[in-house]
Amino acid sequence: MTREDSKPLDRNSRVEGSDEPNAHSGSGPFARVTSHDVARLAGVSQSAVSRAFSPGASVSPKTLEKVMQVADSLGYRPNVLARSLITGRSRIIGMVVAYLGNSFYSMALERISHVLQAKGYHVLVFMASNAAEELDRVVNALLDYQVDGIIAASVSMSNSLSDRCSAAGIPLVLFNRHQGKRGPTAITSDNYDGAKRIARFMAYSGCRRIAHIAGWSESSTGFDREAGFRDGLVEAGLELHDRIDGRWNRNIAAAAARSIFSAPAGRPDGVFVGNDHMAFAVMDVIRYELGLRVPEDVSVVGFDDAPQAGWKAYDLTTYRQPIDEMVDLTVNILLARIENSHSETTQFAIPGHLVVRRSAKIPGSGNHD
Repeated sequence: MTREDSKPLDRNSRVEGSDEPNAHSGSGPFARVTSHDVARLAGVSQSAVSRAFSPGASVSPKTLEKVMQVADSLGYRPNVLARSLITGRSRIIGMVVAYLGNSFYSMALERISHVLQAKGYHVLVFMASNAAEELDRVVNALLDYQVDGIIAASVSMSNSLSDRCSAAGIPLVLFNRHQGKRGPTAITSDNYDGAKRIARFMAYSGCRRIAHIAGWSESSTGFDREAGFRDGLVEAGLELHDRIDGRWNRNIAAAAARSIFSAPAGRPDGVFVGNDHMAFAVMDVIRYELGLRVPEDVSVVGFDDAPQAGWKAYDLTTYRQPIDEMVDLTVNILLARIENSHSETTQFAIPGHLVVRRSAKIPGSGNHD
């Protein structure tokens, strides 16, 4: 029997002689309960209380049960900020996102939070545009909060900002963005190859006048997807019929669809939209404003496989990003870099796969002219 297990639990015991103010020592109704109070009432050492609230620490099940029972009865929670002053770790990860309207990023944020929490970390979310001054403000705030690491999703961090994080000793990982070989560590899906597969799929299904409503061309994802799509069309012996930058925005994408389908060159028989978030708006315009049939008149293909893509209202053919693999790799690399600040910069492009639904003509099915 260990020292921590040697004293019986008495939930009615009075805490006496505490060296810190607390609700049980008569110092007022708003006094803070401390780990010393929990240790005294549970009959264990203060270090046992600390281990009980430290993920992965060694503590016996019996001691853990005692400590948690007393902590619950006293309303005790450990002071994470105070602990960070001792350990040098806040166990907080800063996450920077430009927008959450695209459900892919909402889903990614949720999964990243769950994975980090399971490893004893918490997420502090900052919203930011891709404007340089806005990102600079957010990075300053993250450095002020002494976060252990940063994940930047849907934002284009400049190399100078990533250098500032490195100089401050804070690892940075880009999620679904990259800044090239000289940029910070980045995890993406294989955007280039995914879009190339979409081009081949649409060409083999019989589409001949294929337009592209692109993502923001200044983002790595938008650039890579457009490059892969153009190369895929060339390999199939086709040229891009029309192209407009949708800037990852539903309203801009809807306006782009109206423009493309009213152009003098004639309407397309297929449209690849840079992500599902925009594709839903494009489909609404095609069907409800222009009165065209999907896919009989126009094939529509997206990218991401957001949850709404599987709804019967859209049934969208799309390229599924391997979000679970992307999240796991992002978190594992970030935590490894927190432990070893000298880890090398790496770039990963993880393959996804095309999910064929009813918004696009299917090669060999006879459902095209």
